[in-house]
Amino acid sequence: MNAAKRKGLIGKSDIILILVLLLASLSIFAVHTIMSSQGSSALCRITVNGELYGTYELGRDQTIDIDHTNVCTIRDGKVKMISANCPDQICVDSIAVSRNGESIVCLPNRIVITIVGAGESAEYDTIAS
Repeated sequence: MNAAKRKGLIGKSDIILILVLLLASLSIFAVHTIMSSQGSSALCRITVNGELYGTYELGRDQTIDIDHTNVCTIRDGKVKMISANCPDQICVDSIAVSRNGESIVCLPNRIVITIVGAGESAEYDTIAS
């Protein structure tokens, strides 16, 4: 009879378990939200012939004409090469980049677009030979 009474009822330990799982889920969601908002402050560094052409915020939508040869856009925190006068068009066919360390390269025009974190220096840390 005691087992029949308890069947279907939620006990005190069940409520504690549900609350712990709910708090853990909310904590993970909060950390994810904070990390995502910090990701939008990343920068796009563009170099032409190894020289810095410009640094642009990923949080600001814009179109950039690079040295009258290529055009890239920054939209929704992602950079995409939309046109180039090179014959192979590999840079135009590449996917949009948004994460630290990702890049788009146009070899014929010697253009490199690299994503760097907002707190990182635009200079190289080390050079490997």
